[in-house]
Amino acid sequence: SVFVATQGKPRVEVLPPDAGLPILEHDLRERSDAEAALLDLCHEEGRTPFDLARGPLIRGHLVRMSDEEHVFLLTQHHIVSDGWSMGVLLRELSQLYRAFEAGQDDPLPPLAIQYPDYAAWQRQWLSGERLQKQAQYWRSALAGTTRLVLPTDRARPGQQSFAAATVPIVIDADLTRELKRLSLQHGTTLFMIVLAAWAAVLSRLSGQDDLVIGVPSANRGHREIEELIGFFVNTLALRLDLSGEPSVSEFLERTRRTVLAAQEHQDLPFEQVVEIVQPPRALDHTP
Repeated sequence: SVFVATQGKPRVEVLPPDAGLPILEHDLRERSDAEAALLDLCHEEGRTPFDLARGPLIRGHLVRMSDEEHVFLLTQHHIVSDGWSMGVLLRELSQLYRAFEAGQDDPLPPLAIQYPDYAAWQRQWLSGERLQKQAQYWRSALAGTTRLVLPTDRARPGQQSFAAATVPIVIDADLTRELKRLSLQHGTTLFMIVLAAWAAVLSRLSGQDDLVIGVPSANRGHREIEELIGFFVNTLALRLDLSGEPSVSEFLERTRRTVLAAQEHQDLPFEQVVEIVQPPRALDHTP
C-alpha cells in the first residue's frame, strides 16, 4: 500500500500483488571491516526516509558477510506494521526459511482476510449505536481534563521538535516477583501495577492528582487478525484519579476500573477520540 493525499485528505492505494519487495544485495566477504561496514549500512538505512505516496514502505537488504553467513536487513515504515506484526513477520520468515532450506513448498496457510478487509469491516462495524456508545464513553471519561505540567530543567520549545533522549529502566527479577504478588493480591495485572506507580510518580512531580496517560493497545481482539501484518495498534488515553490521598489498595482499584473500561471501548481510533473530546490544542504538546 501507499498513502496519498487528495485535496488534503489522506487516501490509501493498494498496490498490485506483483509489486514485490525490493531487495538490494551487498557483498562484504572481501572486506576486513565487514562488521563495521554492516553497522554503517544499518545506520544509513535507518536514516533513509520513506516516500509515503510512492513507496515502497518496506525495504530489504541481503548482506553477504562470508560464504556461510548472511544478514538480512528489513526496514519498514511504522504506518504499515506494529510491534505485534514484528513477531508474526519473524515467525513466518523462520518457517519459510526452514521449509525452503529443506526443499519444501511454502508452508504458510492462506490468510482468511487481508488488512484492507479488516479496514472495511471496521468502518462498517464501528458505526451507528456502537460508534455512539464508544464516543459517549470517551467524551465523558476525558471531559475537563487538564494538561500535565512537569518541572522540567529546560524550557519547553514553542513547537514540538521531538528531539529527546531515553532513560532505560530495568525492573529486576526480585522486584518483578513482588509486583506480580501484589497484583494477585489486588486482582490486577502487572501492567496495572506499573501504570499506577508511574501515575504516582507523575503526580508527585507535578503536584496534580488528575492525570491522563497514553498507552498503546494491540487492538487485536478478533482471532482473524491475530496473524495479520499491519498497523492495528491504538492509543488509549487513561485518566487516573489520585485525589483524596487514596491508599495503595484504593488507587489500584481505581486504576483497574479505568483500564478495564478503556479496553471495553478501545475500538474507537485515537484520532477520532481527539476529534470528539476537542482538547485545547497547542504546538508544544500532543493532544
